[in-house]
Formats: sequence, C-alpha cells, structure tokens
Amino acid sequence: MRKTAFVIGTITIFALGMVAASFAGGSLHDPMKVHVIEHAASDTVIDIGERGDSTGDLLTFHNVLYNSTNTKVAGHDQGECVRIAPVAGTWECRWTAWISGMGSITVEGRFSDFHSTTLAVTGGTGMFKNARGTMALRFRDDPAEFGFIYNLIP
Repeated sequence: MRKTAFVIGTITIFALGMVAASFAGGSLHDPMKVHVIEHAASDTVIDIGERGDSTGDLLTFHNVLYNSTNTKVAGHDQGECVRIAPVAGTWECRWTAWISGMGSITVEGRFSDFHSTTLAVTGGTGMFKNARGTMALRFRDDPAEFGFIYNLIP
C-alpha cells in the first residue's frame, strides 16, 4: 500500500511539473512564460470629477481569460485603473489574474489607450507564489481582447 501511494504521489508531482514546464514552454529552471488572452467584456468607467474623460476616473473590470490560442477558458481576472492623463491616454492599473489550477498573478503599472505596455508582476499564489517579473500587455486585432504575456523569474 505504501509503495502504491509513493508511486502515485511521485507520478502526480512529475505530472504537475510537466504541466508547469509545458505552460512555460521550457524546463523547470527557465523563466516561466504564461500567455493568456483577456476578453474585456465587463469594463466599466466610473466618471469622477469633471464630466467626461478626466483625471481621476475609475475603470473597473472582471473578465474571462482564454489560453494562448484563444480556444479554452484559462481563468479570469479583476482589477481597477485610475485615469492619469486623458490626452496622453494613460491609466495606472493593478489587477489579479487567476489561472485555473495554477494560482494567481498580480500586476501593477501603466496602461495606454494607444499602445502595448509592460507592467510589473508584484506577487502571486499557488504555482506563482513569490512571483516576480513582468507582464507584456499586447493589443490584438479585436479591440476587446488583450494578450497578457507573463515572464516570471524563478
């Protein structure tokens, strides 16, 4: 019985490691790359201060994340952004993405209405516990979709 439990435990640990490595696209010692696609369906801007697009407005969201091929649900996110400069199109944002069966990744940084940006990874849970690194936010052909490409340092 102990031998069976040990074998099953070893196989489970190996399988989880292989899932992590395949998700990262490399070995367990390489930086982990996680790529998901956000479908921005719930974005809501709360007009604060001057009427219309103005400094201090609040953007909140909670959206579904898909895998890198945009074919399967991979998790969800939620967060908020504060409008910094309307003419420049900048927001200061922070949010958490939950990747199903793996854990969460939290980011913070600038979002631009006009071009892709890079945000700082500030932490995580589960497989991403003690996460650090960057997240490249990429515009996609569909204006309601964004690529999140996490580059996590082991």
